[in-house]
Amino acid sequence: MKNNANPLIIGVNRSWRGRSIDVTGQYLKDVLPRLRREILDVEIEVSFRRRSYKGKRRSDTERFRLVAAFNEEEEKYHTYITNINSDILDPEDLAKLYGARWDIELMFKELKSKYALDVLNTKNPQIIEALIWVAILTLLISRRIYTLVRRRNAGKKLVRFTQLRWSIIFAKNASDQLTAVLNYAGIQRDFNTVADVYDSQALDPHVNRERFRAEFWS
Repeated sequence: MKNNANPLIIGVNRSWRGRSIDVTGQYLKDVLPRLRREILDVEIEVSFRRRSYKGKRRSDTERFRLVAAFNEEEEKYHTYITNINSDILDPEDLAKLYGARWDIELMFKELKSKYALDVLNTKNPQIIEALIWVAILTLLISRRIYTLVRRRNAGKKLVRFTQLRWSIIFAKNASDQLTAVLNYAGIQRDFNTVADVYDSQALDPHVNRERFRAEFWS
């Protein structure tokens, strides 16, 4: 759920023993700071304005289920709005499900924004498949090193090592990482190895394309 949302709680799906606070009839932002439980499972009412129809917009409300699960690493509640009934999925499992979906969203965002999977400038299926595999293999290497970095910093607040920030750092330092890998394999990365890359990559793959001002480059 977005941080600026503040729905009205109209019902409770799970009751708690002891001196638990009554949350029915209160707004979410007034409730969360006072909670001492790990899970909040309630029914909420969301107000919104529908799309314009014949120049008019009308207000409306919908009822949803809301689950707030306390995240110990970030020391705050993660909130989820869903239409999955409480008798179908427990709040703990629902939080894990939506958390996994968010990880998938972040993974695809990383593949597209950092590993060049958003634009494939070719219609050749073999080249497209190769580029997809390159992006996937890059992601696997990135995740492996990311895991090692988190282990090296186990005493620090791991929540600050976010995946998107890591992808930026990894992409910026990919050249240095390649040099380290080549050195480990006994290959010295010098001008000759770089020149070989230039020789292979500088060629235009479109062999029969008519060149602009070819006479000046012959």
